[in-house]
Amino acid sequence: MSLRHTDLPEGLPAPTTGGCRATREILDRVGDKWSLYIIASLANGTLRFNELKRGIDGISQRMLTLTLRGMERDGLVTRTVYPTIPPRVDYDLTELGRTLLGPVMALVNWANDNQFAIAEAHQRFDEAPELEMTPAQGVIHRPR
Repeated sequence: MSLRHTDLPEGLPAPTTGGCRATREILDRVGDKWSLYIIASLANGTLRFNELKRGIDGISQRMLTLTLRGMERDGLVTRTVYPTIPPRVDYDLTELGRTLLGPVMALVNWANDNQFAIAEAHQRFDEAPELEMTPAQGVIHRPR
């Protein structure tokens, strides 16, 4: 017997309450690759904007700005501006943001621990011959 969308485990919001949408929006923010990098980067404390930019390979200034702004709006980071010339801007995780460190670092560690196995799986998949099937043949799986 399969679950319907209304038969959710205890504690999960019902689809009609708007809880699913709110949860999805939060997961979209914290599950975004740049947010994960920012949270991991701020794990050891406050960093300046340019330190974050240098430490996150491939992020553009615009994307870093937009992601930090969204994270600040969500209450995950604080932004402190110092009236110097040029202005100094520091970012740090809030108390709420620090509660993400455990799950985020577990995901980062999992990715690090499994990067070679995943690269090997990519290679096997990419080297496997493509299979064609007709509707009468049913489901055919790629060789493993």
